[in-house]
Amino acid sequence: MNVLDFMKDHFLFLDGGMGTLLQEAGLQPGELPERWNVSHPEEIVRIQKSYYDAGSNVVLSNTFGANGLKFDEEELETLVMAAVRNAREAARQSSGTQEKFVALDIGPLGKLLKPYGDYEFEDAVAMYSKTVRFGVAAGVDLIFIETMNDSYDTKAALLAAKENSDLPVFVSNAYDGTGHLMTGASPAAMVAMLEGMHADAIGANCSLGPDQLVGVMEEYLKYASVPVLLKPNAGLPRSENGKTVYDVFPPEFAESVGKLLEKGIRIAGGCCGTTPDYIRAVVEKSKTITPVPVTEKELSLVSSYTHAVEFGGSPILIGERINPTGKKRFQQALRENDIDYILGEALKQQDAGVQLLDVNVGLPEIDEPAFLLRAVQELQAVTDLPLQLDTTDPVAMEAGLRAYNGKAMVNSVNGKEEVMSVIFPLVAKYGGFVVALTLDEGGIPDTAEERVAIAEKIVKRAADYGISKKDLIFDPLAMTISADTTAALATMQAVHRIRHELKVNTSLGISNVSFGLPNRNIITSTFFALCLQDGLSAAIMNPYSQEMMNVYHAFRALHNMDENCMDYITYAQNLPAPTMTAPTAGAGTSGSTGISDAAAASSGEGPSSELQKAIVRGLKEKTGALTKELLATQKPLEIIQSEVIPALNIVGADFEKKKVYLPQLLMAAEAAKSAFEEVKVAMAASDDGTSGGSSRCPFVIATVHGDIHDIGKNIVKLILENYGFAVSDLGKDVPEQTVVDEVVRLHAPIVGLSALMTTTVPAMEETIKLLREQAPWAKVCVGGAVLTQEYADAIGADRYCRDAMETVRYAEEIDEEWKKS
Repeated sequence: MNVLDFMKDHFLFLDGGMGTLLQEAGLQPGELPERWNVSHPEEIVRIQKSYYDAGSNVVLSNTFGANGLKFDEEELETLVMAAVRNAREAARQSSGTQEKFVALDIGPLGKLLKPYGDYEFEDAVAMYSKTVRFGVAAGVDLIFIETMNDSYDTKAALLAAKENSDLPVFVSNAYDGTGHLMTGASPAAMVAMLEGMHADAIGANCSLGPDQLVGVMEEYLKYASVPVLLKPNAGLPRSENGKTVYDVFPPEFAESVGKLLEKGIRIAGGCCGTTPDYIRAVVEKSKTITPVPVTEKELSLVSSYTHAVEFGGSPILIGERINPTGKKRFQQALRENDIDYILGEALKQQDAGVQLLDVNVGLPEIDEPAFLLRAVQELQAVTDLPLQLDTTDPVAMEAGLRAYNGKAMVNSVNGKEEVMSVIFPLVAKYGGFVVALTLDEGGIPDTAEERVAIAEKIVKRAADYGISKKDLIFDPLAMTISADTTAALATMQAVHRIRHELKVNTSLGISNVSFGLPNRNIITSTFFALCLQDGLSAAIMNPYSQEMMNVYHAFRALHNMDENCMDYITYAQNLPAPTMTAPTAGAGTSGSTGISDAAAASSGEGPSSELQKAIVRGLKEKTGALTKELLATQKPLEIIQSEVIPALNIVGADFEKKKVYLPQLLMAAEAAKSAFEEVKVAMAASDDGTSGGSSRCPFVIATVHGDIHDIGKNIVKLILENYGFAVSDLGKDVPEQTVVDEVVRLHAPIVGLSALMTTTVPAMEETIKLLREQAPWAKVCVGGAVLTQEYADAIGADRYCRDAMETVRYAEEIDEEWKKS
């Protein structure tokens, strides 16, 4: 029986943890578990058989870390083939009578993808593809992508699975205590992207116990129209006598998971710390629970790498300014490859209050596919607003959709078969929320009836590609009333009928209605209000128009969409505002990775200069240019102390308060690096003997022996360097004595150790023991997904640091002591 067919009427039970059981079986610190598929197949079969015996329907192959970054292609194929063979043998030997399936387990590569890291998205897709192809050849029943803590990495893995197999694909992400991925994505954002790409089941695993994941699971169940899975840890880890143990036991674990099964979870298992006893307890608990049917939620979502935007309730504003039509300065920016101007337009519109950004870079004389790809990547580096990709070029559309981190809005299709047959397959593959224009081979109809008929045709054709009504938004086309005074009436009637009869969302390019008339805002804003009353879901509009924003905020307040009228009050208190022109370049235009000047100010004192704004908002080129200008009048170290460090502190404070997430912190750090580079050049050229080197103590950092996941370590390194620390990065999979030798060589007062997997924590503990013996002066801070404060205490660390900023704060304490010694 196919696993998807089995799930329709049954709970599906997964296996539990593998790493801790392998350690109990003799896996040594630093030893790669995947090699046991060949060297110790009997142990792998024994463990997996015990899960089948406990009631697991699905056992994951022992391939969590099997990828081309660890193994050459020949060994990778051998290990994957052996892993699947072992799981099949375990199923054969098992006494369990339940349906049994083998899943290809795929874990993260351990690389942070560009623009936040240095690994290319397409390289990640290629790397995952190798593992997928070997797993498919070995005969797995499904693909299980798990423990992914970055949305972009998740997309790369899912794309690889879909492009190299037709098997069911389950996707599970690892959330932190705030209910977000490491790079900021909410559960709703992941639902939007993963459902759009047709994952067959989605959910969460690792990091936390079942009780800590209740909020995450409830958000999945609210938005997901596919089965939701849960694979939590056995609570939180700690070390007892050199052994990793967890604080939630099988009865309590089963009780907690059982409550979530009652709420609608359909797939359950365990992760770190769980054993066959945990799975057995969950299976037993489920016997008194009736599976909740999986239902279509009919929610229209788009998403960025941090959050989802839902259509159908409060009207959505889509900023229209990233478009060359009628904008000579924007056309000039495209011709001159002036990406900073485009980023500035995005950030000004974000500050003005839009929820999405339309992105159109089409000019006849430019390479639109290449430029749209670059625009998507650059925009997503400085803003977390979802994007609407606006192009008539299908090659450009595919380039943008493939690179987009999230679920994009797609502008557009229409009723022409030649258009639908090209765009709908792209949306079916990459996901998207599609703008559908109510025109066809006969042009734009005059009447509302004809436009509704085209909309009905598009709905039916989209369904042929597996695209439901919830992923369509219709534009009934606003035509200028200066040419036809009945045009607005036809559009408004079409908006009303499409929204209320077809029950799909609607959008308009509002400003078209007033073309050719004087004082256009009078007509445009009134038309906007009338269309909102008829059910308009979204508008592509000019957010710098005070009249348009007046209508928007008033409409929301009057329709009970603005709790206690707080948004309206905030807006009204800041009037008057410019009417048709954007803020000047000196008035908050520097932009950021989703941080407005007002938001930055909320952390205390906001950015007080253009350079600080540029750093806070992650604009690397602008930061470098402004620093170079300041160096003509200010001393290099003065710029560091009065401009760069305060800007980093603003972003750091908001990161600590969870007002911004890791991508914003990293892009600000990258911008600060461009300032430092200019300062170093200036200091090297000066004749005062100053080298421009690090001003704070040495800091040795490493990912421990046996662990190749260096995302967290690289993030910490980048932030520390921006705060002036002399970081010695030893890399990943670093032997214990190598760490100690470097600390002794530098007489470094502080060491940072990172580990992602439970199987490598013993290597961390051993490193700390050697440091105590050979470098007793050094303080040790530790971090990683499997660590907690209690765990850190048990292995002898001086400080557990949850994230990069906690590491900076601790390092600053040590640096103060170091300077006094």
